[in-house]
Amino acid sequence: MKRNIVIATLTAAALAGGTVAAFAVGDDEKAAAARPGAGGANVQVVDDRDDDATDDRSDDAAEDRTAVRAGGVTAAEAIAAALRHTSGTVVSAELDDDGGDAGTWGVDVVRDDGAEYGVEVSADGKVLDAQRDTDEESDSEDRAELAALKGAKFDARDAALAAAAKGAVTEVGGDDENGAVVWGVETVKDGVTSEWAVALDTGKVTKVTAD
Repeated sequence: MKRNIVIATLTAAALAGGTVAAFAVGDDEKAAAARPGAGGANVQVVDDRDDDATDDRSDDAAEDRTAVRAGGVTAAEAIAAALRHTSGTVVSAELDDDGGDAGTWGVDVVRDDGAEYGVEVSADGKVLDAQRDTDEESDSEDRAELAALKGAKFDARDAALAAAAKGAVTEVGGDDENGAVVWGVETVKDGVTSEWAVALDTGKVTKVTAD
């Protein structure tokens, strides 16, 4: 995570005759990021870019999402709002961190008749829009994953609640982990993004490590 550190040094010396000299050196650049609270308080992800043109580190893009600010509904609350509007099985929910839509949630719901809807939930928990996905294409793997998610003892909301102890949940969705269907959950805590696998049958949360 890139941090802009404000450094201030103040030196004061009392000289003979009551003369005082003071020197201060300050950096005008200031940065602040409120960390998400316990229990998975929702976040809006914003960019924290280095203004130094000489900084050419290759991992800039990955670090852009490390500054967060608290506010808005949690993943679990967004999922609940989407289901109140469009009943079915939530297969994914993701916090939008782009431009004017930042802070809203995109929740994908598959209804009992198989129709898939994208439901947009605002930062204050209101459903803004719900559109049917007309480009529905699925193969045998997709159908098997959907069947597993529909029959899961722990649904997307449960997975979000389980992973909230690890940080602010920014994404949850069906995933394949070592050949097994799980809930894949992304969290942010203290500027660090982590990925977790939540078991469909037990709700056990396991950290996902890079291959």
